[in-house]
Amino acid sequence: MPGGCGVRALWILNSFDAVVFSRKFPVVERRWKAACKAEGDNTAGDGTDTVKCASAPFLPNDSELAAAFAERKRREGSPRGFGIRLAQSTQGSDSWVDDPITRHVISLQIGGEEGGENKLLLWPLILHLKGTYSILILPLVEPKHLKAYAKLCSKPGCGATVGEEPSLSSLLLDLPSITGAFMVAHAIGDIITGDVVEPEVVVSASPSVGGLLDSLTGSIGITGIAARAKPVAAPVAAATPSGTAAAGSIASDAPKAGSKPLDKDVLRYFINSAMPFGTPLDLNYLNIFAIKANGFSSSDLPPADVKQPAWKPYLYKGKQKILFTVHETINAAMYDRDDISDTISVAGQINCRAELDGLPDVSLPLTGLNKSNVEVLSFHPCAQVPEHGMDKQSVMFSPPMGNFVLVRYQASCRRDPPVKGFYQLSMVSEDEGAFLFKLHLMEGYKSPLAMEFCTVTMPFPRRRVVSIDGTPSIGVVSNTEHSVEWKIIVSGRSLSGRSVEATFPGTVKFAPWQIQRLPSSKLGSRNIADEDSDVEADNTNNMVNVDEFLMEKMNKDLPPVDLEEPFCWQAYNYAKVSFKVTGASLSGISIDPKSLSIYPSVKAPVEFSTQVTCGDYILWNTLGKCPAAP
Repeated sequence: MPGGCGVRALWILNSFDAVVFSRKFPVVERRWKAACKAEGDNTAGDGTDTVKCASAPFLPNDSELAAAFAERKRREGSPRGFGIRLAQSTQGSDSWVDDPITRHVISLQIGGEEGGENKLLLWPLILHLKGTYSILILPLVEPKHLKAYAKLCSKPGCGATVGEEPSLSSLLLDLPSITGAFMVAHAIGDIITGDVVEPEVVVSASPSVGGLLDSLTGSIGITGIAARAKPVAAPVAAATPSGTAAAGSIASDAPKAGSKPLDKDVLRYFINSAMPFGTPLDLNYLNIFAIKANGFSSSDLPPADVKQPAWKPYLYKGKQKILFTVHETINAAMYDRDDISDTISVAGQINCRAELDGLPDVSLPLTGLNKSNVEVLSFHPCAQVPEHGMDKQSVMFSPPMGNFVLVRYQASCRRDPPVKGFYQLSMVSEDEGAFLFKLHLMEGYKSPLAMEFCTVTMPFPRRRVVSIDGTPSIGVVSNTEHSVEWKIIVSGRSLSGRSVEATFPGTVKFAPWQIQRLPSSKLGSRNIADEDSDVEADNTNNMVNVDEFLMEKMNKDLPPVDLEEPFCWQAYNYAKVSFKVTGASLSGISIDPKSLSIYPSVKAPVEFSTQVTCGDYILWNTLGKCPAAP
């Protein structure tokens, strides 16, 4: 069977586990049937004969698939499932395989009873949760891979041992169609929830407006307005002091209320254009709908001696330049405890916008890879990457139009965290707590690194804040009904070339609390009571610690937050920090604009910028309980 990615079918289910959209690709399905026939029309020998090859007409209809998905969710406890083998796991199920990847690459058993002879096994199904929808993509694999998975589902032992057949994760590494199916699932998820945005490319303020006007006119100035009318990209973000675009949060797959209705016509057009006959070509939503809106003219023809890639349907004409932005998101858990180490990680991407005439090739070196301990490194399909050296990685690419992500990576933080210190909160009565912050900002950071804003938030999702009393050493304080916000550095007053120590002692008063037992939260309340049972036993012997007694009493009677605040698994446990740092990356990964080369040679200015924003940057209450990996 030839390599590459092919999609046999896809389904979109709503929150009621009903199929609201589906598409099957007969061309790819014929390839699957031919492979099954060559395999003997049975992909699961060696004791797994009950698993049958999904040859015609055995791709399930929508109702059969919906029923199988609902049954799996019931059996596995959630749409994603357990991911590991538990006492309630049954042989043949995903959790029986005992591999966390089964939370994302799942199987469905169509028809028949569990372990029955008429069962049809659909695998691998890529599961992507976006908004209120569950997206399932069935990529094309070889029958031997389905056979290998069926054997993993029936093996008696957990995990993998030396000498055994490879694990599921190692099996998936040999299947490029899995990666392609994930890309299809994420692209469809962004479309149905309206989350299609271009990556941000920051440029310094200049007379050029850039972005949409450049795309519409083909140049930066009035003289070229009639030269071109192709809206090929969204505007480039200008560098401003505003922090509105700098709230660096990580996208969540948790279901969201209020998702917009599914636009099936838009989805059909995208699928027909992006993956004709089931083969993904260009999954860039903006490219596809720019073509739909504008079509092509005789002036859009590429040079006769150059093959135009799918990711660049239009050629740029105008003033030439290249823009790069390294955008990193830092996640941290700060404990300020001797027995628990702080954890810090950096996820980054290099965004690019290449406004170059024709179809040039751009090459550049990435530096700082060795010192930053890069754990994951991936590239845009337009890039060609040879073997890299100890601390450099050469990249050559033919840039697409508009803004795009050239590189994604995960790395360690080479510097001290931009914000470090501690947060303490102690309940002095049932309705009043005393807290203390002592933070160091930008310690050891020198110019040109600058912190544009910094805000600390104390969430209280289960108590209503009545008043806040205290004066910070720097910044301003405000509160909402369920939180206290401390703006240490406000937008427009950046901190550069020096460090700051910020302290904030104070008290917070809450509305009187009441014992509440919500029917929908019985399980959570019971778990909280169980957690505190040991503390209660200790307090019967030693009632000196009033703070522990109050916390134990309130945590037992407060209603749980039902995962609205996933970190707030007790009443008052953490503060969350948000900030933005510009001037350099925290991982050390960078680009040297002077080493960039373009072929055919052309003079084009190169602009390079960096920005670091927060993901989950948590200060755990040093006087309370906190989760930590052993």
